[in-house]
Amino acid sequence: MDAPWTHTTVLLNEAVDALLTDQAGTYIDATFGRGGHSRLLLSRLAPQGRLIAFDKDPQAVTVARQIADSRFVIRHEGFCQLSQLPDASTLGVLMDLGVSSPQLDDPQRGFSFRFDAPLDMRMDTTRGLTVAQWLATAEQTQIAEVIRDYGEERFAGPIAKAIVARRQERGPVTTTAELASLVAGAVKTRESGQNPATRTFQAFRIFINAELEELQQALEASLNLLQPQGRLVVISFHSLEDRIVKQFIARHSRESVDRRVPGWMLSAPPVMKLEQMGRSRASASEVQANPRARSAIMRVAKRTSA
Repeated sequence: MDAPWTHTTVLLNEAVDALLTDQAGTYIDATFGRGGHSRLLLSRLAPQGRLIAFDKDPQAVTVARQIADSRFVIRHEGFCQLSQLPDASTLGVLMDLGVSSPQLDDPQRGFSFRFDAPLDMRMDTTRGLTVAQWLATAEQTQIAEVIRDYGEERFAGPIAKAIVARRQERGPVTTTAELASLVAGAVKTRESGQNPATRTFQAFRIFINAELEELQQALEASLNLLQPQGRLVVISFHSLEDRIVKQFIARHSRESVDRRVPGWMLSAPPVMKLEQMGRSRASASEVQANPRARSAIMRVAKRTSA
């Protein structure tokens, strides 16, 4: 039975338009989510086309398995496992890095401070530590480092101190409401319209799911997977992700030569592997209809023939 929560795919047509270059090709939806991009892509593929999707969320995999299409296969794995696929086996890799609305809106997933629920935040609920389990033993310095590095939170120190003090006095934090309350007491000022717990919840979610590390692995794997002229399309929703994507594309889109080395000592420069094709954001009308699209940035690159 489907969950009652719905999800509106961000940059739906724009992403598929950027990705699809040959209707008979093989494509990868590295983050299936609730399948908006996958379904549109399947509707445009020729009978001999193929789509491989990845997702580590069991609920997303359940939704994907309801797609009765011989051209489609879902893998219950994080997109860091893209490296398992054969080299030069796809014409396009799509990565939508946003958390799906069902994940945010289902209280039991523990992603949101809007509901009082178990403090989980795992994308894959079948394995790994929950945030509550990690906070029960993590040292104050590590908690502060995670909040600062992954949440870009300037009150990381006071928040970590409050979490550890609570643990010592009354036991570990186990629910989203308890965490949100602790953060609110430690954060003295906050941007207008933003809940004080926003950055901390983001930080813990990114950390517990190793999101940035997996993104880096997936991007590197995509270079080997893409056929010449194949497209890499990535939609990110916060600065940490977008910075990684931007730097990755830039690093592989230029020939790097150390000008301090004498010319006679230079070997051939590294071959450029990607060609930047630009970035775009959701339109004003899309943001109005779906406020979660406001922060989305889509970057597109093309695999060179090298």
